[in-house]
Amino acid sequence: MKIGIVCYPTFGGSGVVATELGKALADEGHQVHFITYSQPARLDFFSENLFYHEVSVRDYPLFDYAPYESALASKLVDVVRFEQLDLLHVHYAIPHASAAFMAKQILATYGINIPFVTTLHGTDITLVGKDPTYKPVVTFSINQSDGVTTVSQDLKEDTLKHFDVKREIKVIPNFIDFNRFSLQPKDHFKKAIAPNNERILIHTSNFRKVKRTSDVIKMFKKIQEVIPSKLLMVGDGPERSYNEQLCRSLDICEHVRFLGKQDAIEEILSVSDLFLMPSESESFGLAALEAMACKVPAITSNAGGLPELNIDGYCGYMSNVGDVDDMAAKAIMILKDDEVLNTFKENAFKRAQDFDLKKILPIYIDFYNQILERQTKQVFTA
Repeated sequence: MKIGIVCYPTFGGSGVVATELGKALADEGHQVHFITYSQPARLDFFSENLFYHEVSVRDYPLFDYAPYESALASKLVDVVRFEQLDLLHVHYAIPHASAAFMAKQILATYGINIPFVTTLHGTDITLVGKDPTYKPVVTFSINQSDGVTTVSQDLKEDTLKHFDVKREIKVIPNFIDFNRFSLQPKDHFKKAIAPNNERILIHTSNFRKVKRTSDVIKMFKKIQEVIPSKLLMVGDGPERSYNEQLCRSLDICEHVRFLGKQDAIEEILSVSDLFLMPSESESFGLAALEAMACKVPAITSNAGGLPELNIDGYCGYMSNVGDVDDMAAKAIMILKDDEVLNTFKENAFKRAQDFDLKKILPIYIDFYNQILERQTKQVFTA
């Protein structure tokens, strides 16, 4: 099978999932073509079945904003025609689904009928998609897709609630590649962070308001007063500066490290004891799953799709959004006793195995085949 994958090439969840999916498909012998404006962050090795096509956008004085959607559609037409792709899989509705629809209409004039699958990841529906500026286009693009998936049941329900969707939506959860997330902790690294065997807590995100990163800092302050601990803040974004100031005002700077964006997040997770995710909204919680795969239990909010991942009292705990006191208290319950912590760590790893790539990949391949079979029947009928 020859598959074109369109995604944002960033550290965000949709880009990570799309890239890891493409790499896994390539390992299975499928030919995978990534089509985006820069090389995806995790497309970091060579494979005979992996290809990258850059979408270049010309900067003309006439344009206040470069027309990326048109450039992407044109590139899709070019790649589909000359690489003879069988199917397109676009991740994130805006602008990828609408560009795929445009490309499909153009390709039809060449006698090429290319199906495309749209995977909805979260903010393309819960935040951007609901904006009246984009909602009609998002609705149309979803309905014109040949197949639609979401990463959680909660996101599916949210999509059906807020959009007039005519298409059936299939839930295919996010996944974890245990070939990547199976490192043994590096003792020298852990010793450098916690020289006195303090507990190591970690948060990873893009530091947007929806991630409630200030709650992480406030939570850690309460935890650190009871249990000697260190906090690693991984990532970057608009809230980072405020959080650095908050650490100063709470006088905890010596216990908090802001590490910025990190490629090898698994190495940092492998030395951590507890993951903190107090988000206001999460369609799934991929960062928490990555932590669990490294035997790191999670303290999360109960927002969005997180209850579909984090089993309360088993591999972590959940609290209401904004309830910093409850989150801190539950974190202390896990961290104060070695035996309890180790039990939660083992349970976190077991829970992560439910989302093993080896289990999820066949679901995607089967879905692709269903779309292609349906497409063949449509062509044959016509």
